[in-house]
Amino acid sequence: MFAIAAFVASAAAVLYILFGYPLLLQFWPAQRRRAASRDPQTFRTVSVILPVKNGERWIRQKLDSLFALDYPQHLLQVIVISDGSTDRTEEIVREYRDRVVLLGNPQSGKSTAINHALTHATGEILFMTDVRQPIEPDALRFLIASFDDPVVGVASGELIIRKSDSAEEENVGLYWKYEKWIRKRHSAIDSVMGATGAIYAMRRSLARPLPAGALLDDVQLPLGAFFQGYRVLFVEEARAYDAPTALEQEFHRKVRTLAGVYQLFAVYPELLGPKNRMWLHFFSHKVGRLLLPYLLFVVFVSSLFLPWPWSVLMVSAQVMFYGVALLDVFIPPSPLKKISSLAKTFSVLMWAAFCATSILFRSSDSLWKPTR
Repeated sequence: MFAIAAFVASAAAVLYILFGYPLLLQFWPAQRRRAASRDPQTFRTVSVILPVKNGERWIRQKLDSLFALDYPQHLLQVIVISDGSTDRTEEIVREYRDRVVLLGNPQSGKSTAINHALTHATGEILFMTDVRQPIEPDALRFLIASFDDPVVGVASGELIIRKSDSAEEENVGLYWKYEKWIRKRHSAIDSVMGATGAIYAMRRSLARPLPAGALLDDVQLPLGAFFQGYRVLFVEEARAYDAPTALEQEFHRKVRTLAGVYQLFAVYPELLGPKNRMWLHFFSHKVGRLLLPYLLFVVFVSSLFLPWPWSVLMVSAQVMFYGVALLDVFIPPSPLKKISSLAKTFSVLMWAAFCATSILFRSSDSLWKPTR
C-alpha cells in the first residue's frame, strides 16, 4: 500500500507541475490593464546599467544599439561596468568618451558590478541590459510607458530566441516560449516573479544592493519592488534578441538559475508565506521545478513495487522514455528524432534541476560559465 500511495502522490505532483498548473494558469482571472503604449506620458531620466566581462566581441554593437534607441538621448546615462575584463572591452568603451560612464570593477562578480553601478546611477529609472543581445529601437519607450501607472515598479521586456536548424536548439527555444507564456500570464494576474535579465527597467528608488554572489540579480532586484507593494510587469512589445542556445549551454544556465532560487529562500523567506501575493504561482512554478527530479525518482522507485502488471507497464514506460533520450545522439533526422530530442531536452533540464542543489556545497562563483 505504501508503494501505491507514494506512486500516486508523486505522479500526481509531477502531472500537476507539468500540465495541471499551466491549465490552471490558463483560466486564472487576470487584472484589467490598458494596452501597452509606445509613447510614455512622461519621458523620465534613465540610467542604463551594462555589466560586462570580456565582451570585446559584442560591446561596440551593443553601445551603438543603445545610442540608436528611439528615446531622448539627453535623458540617457549609460554606465558600463567592466568586471575585471582582460580583453579590449574597456579600450573600446573609452572610444565613446563622455557618452559613456566606464567603471572599472575588480573581478568580483556580476552582483558586485551592479551594486557599483547603482552608486553612480542618477536616472529616475534603471534600465538593465546585457552585452550580447541587440535591442529593438522602440523597446525602451515601451518599458518607460509602463511607469505611467504608479503601481508599476518593474517592467520586463521579452527575449526572442532566433530560429535554428538544430532540433536540440529548437527544443530549447520551445522551452523559452513556454516560459514566456507563463510570464505573460503571471503579469496579467499580478506580477512576474523576476525579470528578463537582458532587458528590464525599474524605479531607481526601489533598487536595493544585491548580496555578494547573487546568481539571480534579475529576480532579486524585481522582488525587492514586489515586496514593497509594486507590480512587476512583462511587456512583450519591448524586445531583445539572442542566438539559439545549445543544450549544453542551456544546462549550465539552468543549473545557475535554479541554484539561484535556493538563494532566494534565504534573501526573501517571505516568498513562502502569506506576504507573497503570488504564493501559489511561485510554489507551483519555481519550487515545483526544483522538486521535479526528486518526484520523478520517487515515481520510478515506487513503480518497482506496484502490483503486477502495473509495475511492468510503469517501469517499461519510464525506461523506454529515458532510453530514447540516451539514444538521441545516434538517431538520424526522422520523426523519431523529434521525440528523442524532446525526451533528451527534458531529461537534461531535470538533471540540471538536480545539480542545482550543489549550491548548498559550493560557491556561487563556480556556477558562472563563459558564453560561447
